[in-house]
Amino acid sequence: MNGFEHFWQQGDVVTHTVAGLLLLMSISGWVVIFWKSWLLQRARKDIARSIPAFWAATALEAARDQLARLDREQLVSTLVNAAMEQPQGASLEAKGHLASQLTRRLRDALHAVLAPLHFGQVLLATIGSTAPFIGLFGTVWGIYHALAGIAAAGTMSVERVSGPVGEALIMTAVGLAVAIPAVLAYNVFGKLVGACEAELEGFAHDLREMQLDLAQAAGDTVRRATPDAEG
Repeated sequence: MNGFEHFWQQGDVVTHTVAGLLLLMSISGWVVIFWKSWLLQRARKDIARSIPAFWAATALEAARDQLARLDREQLVSTLVNAAMEQPQGASLEAKGHLASQLTRRLRDALHAVLAPLHFGQVLLATIGSTAPFIGLFGTVWGIYHALAGIAAAGTMSVERVSGPVGEALIMTAVGLAVAIPAVLAYNVFGKLVGACEAELEGFAHDLREMQLDLAQAAGDTVRRATPDAEG
């Protein structure tokens, strides 16, 4: 700790800026890691409970009541609401075929529910890829600053060089300490988000097929009833 304090006191504005930037990246990275850990844990649990409960329900209203209790993040409910939505008026959406309407609405709903799950991934990737180089830049600048100071003093020895150089290497270690958790979290979260996305995409596909089957069954019922009504 004394070495870092001495390095900080001897550093200039560039050194302080690099250290502050690494501190900011570390704080923001850990905030995202803790938040996404909590969010993805809830999301995985909601999906695992909500989708089976929806298909096990005997009626649509009962299924929606189940989702209101189990789907805390509104991941599955948003897809169900999009599938059940009826376009109003003479809009271009209302004039399209039912299959096209369902595809568009479910695609938009899927993008909406996946956006919070993907949030923060770019930040973690950026921290993981840039923090080591920022730390290395701080080390190089610190070594240059230290050597320039030694040269100005007019004395050069191994003891006088090893101390400042060793202190400057702290910045490289700090950059790695910031980057490694971000990279690990990015990889783990990417796998978890991909699993959630696959489950929701499969559910959206099943919803679309169910709505098309119900519409076809309703049309067949109307056609069978029409001759009787005319008679």
